[in-house]
Amino acid sequence: MSERVKQTKKSPDSLADAKAEAALPALGVKGTLRWAWTQLTSMRTALFLLLLLAVAAVPGSLFPQRPANPSIVTQYIKDNPGYGKLLDTLQLYDVYSSAWFSAIYLLLFVSLIGCVVPRAIAHYKALRSQPPRTPKRLSRLPEYGTLVIPADAEIPASDAITRAAGLLRKRGYRVEVRDVDGERPSLGAERGLTKEVGNLIFHTSLIGVLVSVALGGLFGYSGQRILVEGDTFVNTLVGYDQFTPGTNFASSQLQPYSVQLNKFDITFDRESKGKEGQPIDFSAAVTTKENPDAPAKEEVLKVNDPITLGGTSIYLTGNGYAPMVTVRDGDGNIAMQGPVVAKLQGDNYYSSVVIKVPDAAPDQLGFNGFFLPTAFITPEGVSFSADPDLYNPQLNLNSYYGDLGLNDGAPQNVFELDVKDLTPLNSRTLDSGGIVLTPGATVTLPEGKGSISFDGVKRYIGVDIHHNPGQLYALIFALLAVGGLILSLYINRRRAWIRTGTHDDGRTMVEYGLLARGEDHRLAAEAAAIRSLLATEWDLDAEPTDPSQQIPSRKGDNGPGFHSPAGTPAPEKDQ
Repeated sequence: MSERVKQTKKSPDSLADAKAEAALPALGVKGTLRWAWTQLTSMRTALFLLLLLAVAAVPGSLFPQRPANPSIVTQYIKDNPGYGKLLDTLQLYDVYSSAWFSAIYLLLFVSLIGCVVPRAIAHYKALRSQPPRTPKRLSRLPEYGTLVIPADAEIPASDAITRAAGLLRKRGYRVEVRDVDGERPSLGAERGLTKEVGNLIFHTSLIGVLVSVALGGLFGYSGQRILVEGDTFVNTLVGYDQFTPGTNFASSQLQPYSVQLNKFDITFDRESKGKEGQPIDFSAAVTTKENPDAPAKEEVLKVNDPITLGGTSIYLTGNGYAPMVTVRDGDGNIAMQGPVVAKLQGDNYYSSVVIKVPDAAPDQLGFNGFFLPTAFITPEGVSFSADPDLYNPQLNLNSYYGDLGLNDGAPQNVFELDVKDLTPLNSRTLDSGGIVLTPGATVTLPEGKGSISFDGVKRYIGVDIHHNPGQLYALIFALLAVGGLILSLYINRRRAWIRTGTHDDGRTMVEYGLLARGEDHRLAAEAAAIRSLLATEWDLDAEPTDPSQQIPSRKGDNGPGFHSPAGTPAPEKDQ
C-alpha cells in the first residue's frame, strides 16, 4: 500500500512541468470582444465612469475656457509661455468638447445602456413568471409561524388556502395557489417587484439626462448683452456683445424677438445700521415683442426671475451707471456721442470708465478714468464715492491721442485702454491736469485736439440669454431619477408561502414563512401583519403560539408545526 502511495505522489518538479505544459484556452477575437463588453456594461464600470466624468470636468473650472472667452485664453497662453501651449495641446481650454471628455461621456452612455437593457429583459421575464415553488420546510425561513383553526370552524384546508390567497392579493402580493384540491394545498406569493422598476427608472433616467445634456450642447446657445436705458436688443447674431453657440447651432434657430429697457430701478438699504447703501432690490421695466409683428408686452425683469421669449430665458445678472458724453474732435465735429458703460470696481458703485474715439480727426482719442455717483474728496485729495445713488455724480478722466490699434484686427477689451503707444493730453502728472466733469460741464482738450462734455447719467443692466432645448427634458429625467431612487430604496422585495393541512381530529393547521431578497429590517413586521390578517379572517388569537406546545400530527406528515404527540418530529419524506 505504501508503495502505491509513493507512486501516486509527484515531485515538485513534475508538478511544475505539468503546469508549464498546460495550455490555457485562447479567447480569440470573439471571446475577447465578449469579455470587453461584459466589463464595460457592468455596474461597477458605469459607476467608475460616472466618477471619472466628474473628475474630468474639474479642469474646466481651473483653466479659462475658449468657448466662454477666447481673448482670456489667448492672454493666459501669453502670460504662461512655459506650459500654456502644452495645456492647449491637451485641450484643457476646451474641456467639454475635448476628445478625452467626449470619450468618457460616450463610454458612460454605452455602459448605462448595456446595464439597463439586460436588466429590463430579465425583469420582464420575472414579471411574467410565477412565484417560486413552496419550500419543503418553511421553518427554515427567517420569519415563520403557525396557526390552528379549530375543528368546529369547519374550514377545510382548500378553503383556508383560497381565503389566505385573497388576503395576500389585497396586500399587494401576486399569488399562485398550488394543489388546492390536494391533501396539503399551498400558495406562493411575491411582492416588491416595483423595487427593480425603480432601479430601471433610475438608470434609464440617467441616460435621459446624458442625452438631454448632449442635446443642449449640440443645439443650444448662450450670450450676453448690456442694455442702457432706452436701448433695444434684437435677437440676432450682431445684437450680442458675446455669443457662445452650440456645436450644431444654426443662425436660423434665433427667434426674432426684441427687448427694450425702459427703466431700471434699484432700492438701497437706508435703515439697517452698518448696511447703509447696500442694494436690496433690482427691477427692470422692459417692453418685449415675440416677433416684429407681435403686440408689445410690458414685463418686469428681476434677479432670479427671468423672462422667457422665443424659447430662451433672459436673466438679469448685472447693473451699473452709463455716463452720457459727447466728444468733439480737433475739427469741431462730433466724433462720439452717447452712453459709456462704467464697469463696477469698488464700493458705492465706484466704476472705471474707458472711452475710445477712433473716428476723431486728425488723431484718434482715448480716455480712461473713473465715475463716482456721489463724489467726495479727502483732505489728501483722494476722490471716492460716498453713496451708490446719484447725489453728486462726477467723471474723472485722463485723455490720450494717437493710434488706438483698432484697425490691426486684434481683439481688444472694451473696458481696457492700452496707452503704451498713445501720447497723454490730460493727467494729474501733467501741467494740464486731469479732467473732472460734472453733469452739463465741458472741458477743452490741450493742443486743439477737441473737447469732451458730460451730458448726464443713465443706468444699464447686463443680461444673460440662454437657449437650451434639452433643459426641460433634463429636469424631467432628473425628477424621474429621484423618484426611481426612492422606489428602489424604500420598497423591499419579499416572498411569502402558506401551507395548510387537515388533522385527524378535524383541525386545520396553517403554517407560513417569509423571505426577503437582500436585507430587510421590516420583514418581521410584515410577518406579524400577515399573521394578524390570517387570525382576523378566521377569528383566532393573533399572538404567536408557545413553541413548547406541540401540535399533534398525522402519521407521515412532514411539515413544521405537524408533530407527533410525543413531541418527536415526524419522519421526513422526500418531495
